[in-house]
Amino acid sequence: MAGPAFRAAAVRVRVPATSANLGPGYDAFGLSLGLYDDVVVRVADSGLHIDIAGEGSETLPRDEDHLLVRAMRTAFDLLGGQPRGLELVCANRIPHGRGLGSSSAAICAGIVAARAVTIGAEAKLDDAALLELATEIEGHPDNVAACLLGGFTLAWTESGAARAIRMEPDSSVVPVVFVPGKPVLTETARGLLPRTVPHVDAAANAGRAALLVEALTRRPELLLAATEDRLHQEYRAPAMPDSTALVERLRADGVPAVISGAGPTVLAFATEGAAEKVARLAGDGWAANRLALDLSGAGVLPLAP
Repeated sequence: MAGPAFRAAAVRVRVPATSANLGPGYDAFGLSLGLYDDVVVRVADSGLHIDIAGEGSETLPRDEDHLLVRAMRTAFDLLGGQPRGLELVCANRIPHGRGLGSSSAAICAGIVAARAVTIGAEAKLDDAALLELATEIEGHPDNVAACLLGGFTLAWTESGAARAIRMEPDSSVVPVVFVPGKPVLTETARGLLPRTVPHVDAAANAGRAALLVEALTRRPELLLAATEDRLHQEYRAPAMPDSTALVERLRADGVPAVISGAGPTVLAFATEGAAEKVARLAGDGWAANRLALDLSGAGVLPLAP
C-alpha cells in the first residue's frame, strides 16, 4: 500500500498557552490564553532541520528528541507513513516549566502540523482523534483540550478515551499571569500530592468546581469564591512557597488567584478596569502580563508575507 502524500508548500501552525485546574478543577478545567507559539513546517527531501527562536532556544534539542517532532512522528504513523524530511522553524513565546502548558502546546502544534501537511489527513485524524492523540502523548487532557479547542474547557476520559467540551468564558474576564524566574517540574509538583484526601475537602472542591463553570462563563463576580481549592494547591506549596504566598496575598485583597497548572506561575482574574492595577501587585521577581482570552485554539494560519 502506498504511503501518504504530502503538501509541497510550508504550513504555519499557531498554538496558545493554557492554564489548567483554575483552582478546584484539578485535571479537568483548562483555559486558553492569548500567548502563542508558532511553527512553520515544510516537508523536505531528506533529513531533519530545526530552527528555534525565543523560549527554549538555548536548551531544546534540535533532533528527534524535540517534543514537537516526537508528536509529529506519532501523528504521521497514524496517517500512514513518515515524510522523507522535515524543516521546522519555531517561534516560542510560552515560558517553559512554568505551568502555562508549553509541553501541551508543542504536542498540539506537532499533531496539527502533521495533519496539515498530509493530504487528506482530516478523514483519518479528525478533531476528536486529535484530542485523543494529544492526550495519549501528554498523559492527561486538561491542557491539550484547551490548547486545541480554545476558550474554557472541561475535559475527562470515558472508556479510556479523552473527551472535552468547550465553553465561552465571559468577555469581561481579563487573565493576568505572574511568571517567576525559576521553573518547577510538573513531576515534582505531582509527587507532592497525597494518595487520599479528606472527604470534606473533596466535597468542597466538587461544589467550587461546579460554581466555577457559572462564574467563568456568566457571573465573574463569583470568581473569588469559585476558585477556592482544597485538593492540590496547599500540598504543592513546599515546591513553590513564593507562588503560594502571592496567591494568598492576592486573594486577601479580593483578587481571584490560583496556581496555574502545576505552577509556579500564578493566574489571577481581573476586570478591564482593574487589570493594570492587579498586574502591579506582585512586586519584584515576577513578570506580570495581562493576557487576552484565546477563543480559537490551535489552528493553521497563512504564512507571513
